[in-house]
Amino acid sequence: MTTYAVGGAVRDALLGLAVQDRDWVVVGSTPEAMTAQGYVPVGKDFPVFLHPQTREEYALARTERKTARGYKGFAVQAAPDVTLEEDLARRDLTINAMAVPEALAHAAPSTWTGLIVDPYDGQRDLQAKVLRHVTEAFTEDPVRILRLARFAARFADFSVADETMALMRQMVEGGEVDHLVPERVWQELTKGLMSTKPSRMFEVLRECGALKVLLPELDRLWGVPQRAKYHPEVDTGAHMMLVMDMAAQLNTPLSVRVACLFHDLGKGNTPADVLPRHIGHEGRSVKLLLKVCDRLRVPSDCKELAEVMAREHGNIHRSAELNAEAVMRLLERCDAVRQAERFARVLQACECDARGRLGLADAAYPQAERLMLAQKAALSVETAPIAQAAAQAGLKGPQIGERITQARVQAIREVLR
Repeated sequence: MTTYAVGGAVRDALLGLAVQDRDWVVVGSTPEAMTAQGYVPVGKDFPVFLHPQTREEYALARTERKTARGYKGFAVQAAPDVTLEEDLARRDLTINAMAVPEALAHAAPSTWTGLIVDPYDGQRDLQAKVLRHVTEAFTEDPVRILRLARFAARFADFSVADETMALMRQMVEGGEVDHLVPERVWQELTKGLMSTKPSRMFEVLRECGALKVLLPELDRLWGVPQRAKYHPEVDTGAHMMLVMDMAAQLNTPLSVRVACLFHDLGKGNTPADVLPRHIGHEGRSVKLLLKVCDRLRVPSDCKELAEVMAREHGNIHRSAELNAEAVMRLLERCDAVRQAERFARVLQACECDARGRLGLADAAYPQAERLMLAQKAALSVETAPIAQAAAQAGLKGPQIGERITQARVQAIREVLR
């Protein structure tokens, strides 16, 4: 049995990046031989094992052949006579289809010269910064379209090979993307969203036609105009991409990036006769994003943050004009007293929206600081004594709540002075 490090570990080492995880392929072995050596089987659909000491994954070399649409529609053959080259042939991109012997895996890449197994010229494409499919087998799994798109987001200066883009368009036109399960779509989207340049993922998906299938609510934003006074970039789709890249630049968490992605979906439904204004787009955005979140099974924390941001981002942008009473009402609508940490993320998403505009990337966003001060003032009010005094005065329920609100408004008024 011979073991090789494969895929991303080889790619990242050659790029001079830190290697987070290593995947291993074992050639010339069997499941029985692996378990006899203490490897623990964990693969339900594929012959994958955990190393008895390192707990890293070791997979038997295998071939895959598509038999039906969907994730389960593959016939897998793992046998001692499957070669390393045959195993690498089933991989998605040439830059992920390289291997080095186990003995060299932890050594400096400079020692790998002449020893890298690279039957599909992955080194050439790494140097040329090109994302290229390995073989026509790429078409057998439509998830590879999403994988390539999120690699484009991670390696933003890489281009997509013309023949690979043509192949992806062919897959989309053939209806392959229609059969992707929500969990796999969401898994790949989140990886792209958390990359250094998320806009690249959506550009690639849009270019091949997959975005129109997977996220039509987002795809229709391109070509929709906005008022240049507030949006120098004018095009709503262009604005969305600037916002996404700003979210990456500010190193925001996933929930903020999801909120940024969905906050303006309602602009795609604005009646043509009122363009470039988008009156009421906030409410339309909420309705659309809730449907998208249900369809893709987005986690509740992401969905809830996106809903608040979509509904209130216009009010937060204009909050410098609000007096203490109006600021308190805004905090209440955002549930900022009970969900203090979430409100901070809402403000972060709004900052991405404000700075995700042509020429405004370095603009200040004082609204966030002002509202954080107001929130802190509201939270500083000790409610128990107020409630007790109100109850002794014969007040009940909503009346007690009103007394607490009045105290919070006064605290906000003082701090905003």
